[in-house]
Amino acid sequence: MPEMNLVERYQAYRVRRFLANSEKWRHLLPGWRTQRRRRILVVALAVTFAFMLVVGVLCHFFEQAPLLWLPACLLFFLVWPSLAIVSGRQGDAPAGALDEWEVQQQNSARSISLSITQWLVMIPVIYLTYGSAVTGGTHTTMAYTGGLLTLTMLMIGGCLPTMILAWSRPDPDPESDEFPMEAA
Repeated sequence: MPEMNLVERYQAYRVRRFLANSEKWRHLLPGWRTQRRRRILVVALAVTFAFMLVVGVLCHFFEQAPLLWLPACLLFFLVWPSLAIVSGRQGDAPAGALDEWEVQQQNSARSISLSITQWLVMIPVIYLTYGSAVTGGTHTTMAYTGGLLTLTMLMIGGCLPTMILAWSRPDPDPESDEFPMEAA
């Protein structure tokens, strides 16, 4: 058997780590693994991102607005891991841990996500470019606002594959281990 190169060893490590973590988290939040509940989490994450965008815009006008970033982060750190767990982390799973159909779905979601991210990041780029030209770079909160808007856009792009897959994936098969346990 030929010696594996660095990239192949890293990919094999990612698959092993993903499978070990999947086994560890597979029984967490069983009642939230249905499509309806996953969609609730996707909407909650979208609302969280909308709140982050509003905070970013408010930072342009109010110097104390960055304090609102803390509750936005709290919401994100509650909703995002929950969505990742109940969707089986399919959005960022290594290809070696997925079957052909799952890889195809993941690639499609990632492609959509990349296109959306590229367009979303243009918003803070235009804001910073236009704003610095108009104000001569003297607006004191422009860099912070631009930074928060860019960070939010990148977070949206990073979460979109999982959000797309969680939204569109059907309910698990009742016969599989993934289906929520019925209350006895």
